[in-house]
Amino acid sequence: MLAIGVLCSGGLGLDTLSKIAKDHTIQFILTDSKSDGIIDFATKNNITFYAGNPRKGKGYNFITDFSVDVIASINYLFLIEEDIINYSRLLTFNIHGSLLPKYRGRTPHVWAIINGEEKAGITAHIIDSGCDTGQIIHQIEMPIEAEDTGAIMLKKYAKAYYPLVKKVLSDVLNNKLNLTNQNEKEATYFGKRTPKDGEINWNWTKEAIRNWVRAQAEPYPGAFTFYNNQKIIIDKVSFSNEKTSCDQDTGEIIRLKPSVVVKTKNGALNVDKIRTENCTFELGKTFGNENRK
Repeated sequence: MLAIGVLCSGGLGLDTLSKIAKDHTIQFILTDSKSDGIIDFATKNNITFYAGNPRKGKGYNFITDFSVDVIASINYLFLIEEDIINYSRLLTFNIHGSLLPKYRGRTPHVWAIINGEEKAGITAHIIDSGCDTGQIIHQIEMPIEAEDTGAIMLKKYAKAYYPLVKKVLSDVLNNKLNLTNQNEKEATYFGKRTPKDGEINWNWTKEAIRNWVRAQAEPYPGAFTFYNNQKIIIDKVSFSNEKTSCDQDTGEIIRLKPSVVVKTKNGALNVDKIRTENCTFELGKTFGNENRK
C-alpha cells in the first residue's frame, strides 16, 4: 500500500479521490475552497486537507508534515510549483483530459469537440515545471460520438480516471514505470474558457456551429446568440434540409415550424433546444450582434 497525497477539485476529483482512498493511505489533500464535496469527504474521513491556492509556498508548507510515496493530481485547478512537484518520494503525476501532447491547457475535451475531433482521451503524465509537458506514463483513448456533448465526454472520462490512476500506482508498486517523452512537434495548447466566450458566429459553417453548440451544452454555460437584444442560450442544433439562397443573411430565421431554422454559411440548422425561456421568433429576423443596442 502506498502513502499518497492527492491534489483534486470538483466532482471528477471527488469521485477519483474516494476510490483511491479505498486502496491506499491518503496522507493529505490539497483542493480549492469551492470544492465542498472534497472538503466534506476529507472531514468525514479525518484526512488533513488544505483548501486554497497552494502557490508561494502555502501548499508546500502544509505538506511538509507528511511523508508520501506519490502525489497524484486529479482535475486540480492550480498549477503547482517545483517544491510540491519534487516532494514525493517516488512519483508526482497528473491525469490530463486529452491525448497529450495535443490539447494541453484547460477544458481540452470541450476544445476537442469544438474542433471536430473524432477521438479524445486521458493521459497520465509526470508533472514538471511546464503546463502538461511531462513524460507520458499511460493513455486511454476514447471516441467522440456524433451526439456527444462536453458533459457526456466528461462522464466517459470519469469512468476511466480511476482505472488509469490504479494502473499508474500498480506500476509504481511493481517498479515498472515506463515513461515516454512528448513529441513537441505535435503539441497544441488551448486556453481557459469562460461563459462569455460562447457566442455563436453565424458566419461559420453549419458543422462548426453544431460542434460549438454541443461542446458547451447544458449543464455547461452554453453557446449563445442574441435576438431583439435578448441573450438566447442554445443547447442543441441539427442539420436541416431546408433550402437556402444567397439573398438570405447568415443568422436569418428562414422557417419557424416544426422547428426554428437558421441560415449559416453553407446551409441551415434546426434549433432543437433552447435554454432561454419565453422566446418568440419571427420569420426574417436575424440572430447575432446586430440585434443588440
